[in-house]
Amino acid sequence: MIDGECEPGFERVRDAFEANFRTRGELGAAVCVYQDGRKVVDLWGGMADPVTQTPWRHDTIVGMMSVGKGMAALCVLMLADRGQLDLDQPVASYWPEFAQAGKAEITVRTLLQSKAALLYADAAPDGSGYDWDTMIHAFEVQAPVWEPGTRGAYHTMSAGFLLGELVRRVDGRRLETFFDEEVAGPLGADYRFGLRNADFPRLARISAPHDQGLVEQMTTPGTDLHRAWRIRPRPADLRENPSNDPDYLKARFPSSNGQGNARAVARVFAVLAESGELDGVRLVSRELIDQARTPSWEDVCPMTGQFTRYGAGFVLPDPENLPWPGRALGHPGLGGALGIADPDARLAFAYSPNHLGHGAGISDRCMALIDALWSERH
Repeated sequence: MIDGECEPGFERVRDAFEANFRTRGELGAAVCVYQDGRKVVDLWGGMADPVTQTPWRHDTIVGMMSVGKGMAALCVLMLADRGQLDLDQPVASYWPEFAQAGKAEITVRTLLQSKAALLYADAAPDGSGYDWDTMIHAFEVQAPVWEPGTRGAYHTMSAGFLLGELVRRVDGRRLETFFDEEVAGPLGADYRFGLRNADFPRLARISAPHDQGLVEQMTTPGTDLHRAWRIRPRPADLRENPSNDPDYLKARFPSSNGQGNARAVARVFAVLAESGELDGVRLVSRELIDQARTPSWEDVCPMTGQFTRYGAGFVLPDPENLPWPGRALGHPGLGGALGIADPDARLAFAYSPNHLGHGAGISDRCMALIDALWSERH
């Protein structure tokens, strides 16, 4: 059932991965670890699609949900590293229309820190989330929910649009193009925003538990999450999980529709674990990585109801929801996907499942892998 490689000294990670299938309800998944710039664990197994009985293969990819927000943040940090933008300048200095409705003083750093209070796109019609221009105009006229910079909240739907448009305004390329040409291509990382038709045969099917609480809130009128996510079109087949909808998978929706696997995400996060450079590919400075993992706020998020620690573009560890020791930075995805880097330990980890866990935090399956990896190091 389990394929791949695991170097000596990391056997507990393989044991935990195998136990996920035996005792924790894993369907299909992959896990990958880099240590000191080297790939030391690369495992996959289970079913990519239980309906067709397609096994999870070496090149299987899967939706990793909000892991894409970290990828978008990395692109912004790369532009800062190149001197093309200044984190402490107003977003409106690069995107003039953004200054409307009390947003003129919001800086790039405030946006990255998830403190811009732009949780909604109220001017966008229901179901218009795949129309980039409509969404961007809606954010231009959107007023912050509270005074920007005074309070943090996880920008569940909006982060990908806001960071993506900033990249386009500064660099001229769309976020997905910038990421392909400047990150995924140079690193050989199999991760992208918006699938091509040729990618679908190797795509794993998402399976979700019936009591996925945050998903229910996203579809229940009157909730904060519904106010944010009502812009997402409903799939043509209402019986299908929206994350398997081909229109969604092809769309420009970087807050949640990045597709890849643990091997690709671990390689990207290994760059962050290696002070910004891996195998001759330099993406960002150690100084900016340290800024990204400097706490900017920690509180119970008013959107998710979950305690959150945030840096600049990345989620930081906490004992309950992201129990990674040290000063790591990373980004989870709804249902359990995760990419994380610890520059001090020079360790990067990623996990990509197709059976979602409960809620916004990482699943017990991912927790078991993290526990096993860290126990190996001590």
